[in-house]
Amino acid sequence: MTGTFSKLFDTLRRFVIATTKFYPVLLIAASLLFSHRAWAIELRPSGANLALQVTTASEKKSALINRGEYVAHLGDCIACHTVPNGKLMSGGLELKTPFGSLYSTNITPDVETGIGKYSFEQFDRAMRKGVASDGRNLYSAMPYPSYAKMTGEDMRVLYAYLTQGVASVKQLNKPAEMSWPFSMRWGLSLWNGAFLDGTLFKSDTTKDARWNRGAYLVQGPGHCGACHTPRGIGFQEKAMTQEGSNGKFYLSGETVEAWRALSLRNLWAVEDTVLLLKTGQNRFGSVSGSMVEVIHHSTQYFSDDDLTAIAIYLKSLPPGKNDLPIPAVPVDAATSTIPLNLFSTRGGLGYLQFCAACHRQDGAGVKGIFPSLAQNASVASSDPSTLVHITLTGWKTAQTAAHPRVYTMPAFSRLADQELAEILSFVRESWGNNAGPINAAQVKKLRRQLDSQTIDSPKFETPRLANLLTQPNPEQLIRGMRLHLESQALLPQNVGNALNCTSCHLNAGTVADGSPFVGVSAFFPGYAPRASRIITIEDRINGCFRRSMNGKPLAVESADMKAMVAYFNWMKGETKSQDKVAGRGVGKVDTAIKPDIENGKKVYSLQCAVCHGKGGEGLKQADGRYIYPPLWGDDSFNIGAGMARTYTAAAFVKRNMPIGLHEKFPLGQGGLSDQEAVDVAEYFSHQPRPDFPDKVKDWPKDKKPQDARY
Repeated sequence: MTGTFSKLFDTLRRFVIATTKFYPVLLIAASLLFSHRAWAIELRPSGANLALQVTTASEKKSALINRGEYVAHLGDCIACHTVPNGKLMSGGLELKTPFGSLYSTNITPDVETGIGKYSFEQFDRAMRKGVASDGRNLYSAMPYPSYAKMTGEDMRVLYAYLTQGVASVKQLNKPAEMSWPFSMRWGLSLWNGAFLDGTLFKSDTTKDARWNRGAYLVQGPGHCGACHTPRGIGFQEKAMTQEGSNGKFYLSGETVEAWRALSLRNLWAVEDTVLLLKTGQNRFGSVSGSMVEVIHHSTQYFSDDDLTAIAIYLKSLPPGKNDLPIPAVPVDAATSTIPLNLFSTRGGLGYLQFCAACHRQDGAGVKGIFPSLAQNASVASSDPSTLVHITLTGWKTAQTAAHPRVYTMPAFSRLADQELAEILSFVRESWGNNAGPINAAQVKKLRRQLDSQTIDSPKFETPRLANLLTQPNPEQLIRGMRLHLESQALLPQNVGNALNCTSCHLNAGTVADGSPFVGVSAFFPGYAPRASRIITIEDRINGCFRRSMNGKPLAVESADMKAMVAYFNWMKGETKSQDKVAGRGVGKVDTAIKPDIENGKKVYSLQCAVCHGKGGEGLKQADGRYIYPPLWGDDSFNIGAGMARTYTAAAFVKRNMPIGLHEKFPLGQGGLSDQEAVDVAEYFSHQPRPDFPDKVKDWPKDKKPQDARY
């Protein structure tokens, strides 16, 4: 009996916590037709006076509705009551719980299917007490204990907006699909009696106006505690404010549906918190999970004064018992270091292969695009749920006015539990994070909980750099791999520009359709039309040094050339010269497509400039080191490179650029149409770049490609 009770208790607890992750103003139809008598305008047939009175009344009504819309943003109504690409506030969004599904309701003013028959009193009761107009209790997805603190003025203007400022939509509500006993709502009345405090927000007279405004927004309409405050034995928030004996629990962090809602106590400096709430990003990282939608639908619309007030209030709260020290400043990319075990551990090599292209070897990320992992709160948290969740299911940035383009990280669920544990443990132990390791059992448990699946069925088997450590010659192989990743830094006498081999051969040649090295050495020696002769793999490597990297050939008998060839041979695996290797090369684009260079310029500006610069100059760190390479100019590839040809470049772009655009493994790469790829390739490939002195020797016997630059 004890075991059964324990399981039921845990089930109930998870249900309540799970449902509170959503941020609705109402879960059921909880608004009403605005009473015209409450805002009636006395009209008198007196000419100009009549017009003046009507205009004044109209202006007041408009101001009232605008204020209500702002309060709706404060309460994050849209997040639950509008499905993606659906009509505003028309409901229908599925809210999944471990015990069934709830569906958000239509809260437009439609009389039949919306909230057109609600009175203000009914609306107010639903908002403050969680009781619908027909007397039904609302599920705890509705954070009415927080809304109970809202002022009467805010409640009335919200009511005005929902009933007069939102277009009426006729859309039937879907009934809840909850399993027994959770389909029974009467128990919620007992819960309300035990835990609901309907007291309005009370100002602290010892604090200033901004602090009190911040406290009101956090405790009331913002309902931050619904996710960030631990739950008690009755599944209630342990504290609704910072006051009282339980105040230490308020906003001290909670795990909700496998996302770790971090402690908000003693948060960053005020300006950092304001920036995060406004843009979804700050110097210390980016938001994830449900908070992405909160930023997108809610906090980006807050006034600067309100954001500052929230930040001041949160900063004033003393640290929680288990809170990590908040760093004064983040790790700077110019001073950050590469972990010593990056190239000598399975976790380090896994990170290098799957993470470093975006988060960099030094963990500093790319400002405004990919978050830093150094001293990142989600990375270093004692509860790694968010980090594992993101890795298994993917991530995206919040879409805001400041950052309108959404950047994504695909799901890495195709990696084994042990692989992910090794990589994430490396991340948690590096760059000053000083967090504990993750084991495969933790990953497996969360994978099962999330029902995480791969999004495709790849024919291309991605080689694992971590397996280099199991080979008889690991030092040579890792040197060869590093020469591909860090060509310019390790071979400055041979590389004449800012490129590395991995600029074209993504992730050290391990990405399908990204010029992978898989199986390549099996096809050498082989005939090369450009040279019109049989060439060796060493010839092919030196061709890249001379063309793509505008440099000098590497001595064939040198240790570095042998290391590069050894790495290729390891990548060959069991491939035979007659085999067809899935994902080899970059594919092709129809050469009948005619390029539109003006459209190519537009595509470049929208999709490429953020990483490669408005003028093709590349992206640098503050210390001058390149993050992403230039696409034209003296530091780019010369006209003898394959990438200087329109259709070769277009094929590469179509399958591999831009990165972070969608969910394709492993870089979110590709996504342009064939026409867009041809247009942008024509644009950047024909920009000024170095000459290739030996161009006269190319294609001495074979037909020259139509898009050759000479």
